[in-house]
Amino acid sequence: MTKIRISDDALADLNEGFWFYETQDTGLGDYFTSCLRSDIEGLKVSAGIHPVVYQDYHRLLSRIFPYGIYYTFETDVATVWAVIDLRRDPEWIREHLNK
Repeated sequence: MTKIRISDDALADLNEGFWFYETQDTGLGDYFTSCLRSDIEGLKVSAGIHPVVYQDYHRLLSRIFPYGIYYTFETDVATVWAVIDLRRDPEWIREHLNK
């Protein structure tokens, strides 16, 4: 089974998403976090099957929210580098991934 690592940047992205949705409706931030964490947990069995969309980054699409989970996969370890709202400008996404 694949091990999952989540970078500090990806955790910051999740936190930003939490606050965005929490300001929309109380409790929605918790639902967002729960859904995205579930998507990330799914990488334990599906890491590496998602398309490489930029450099070495695979992108898993969230099942509920319009977010992409960007990760790299090497020898049974998936490292999540970013969790990005896909409604953003594609150039912003590329710059975010280059950080």
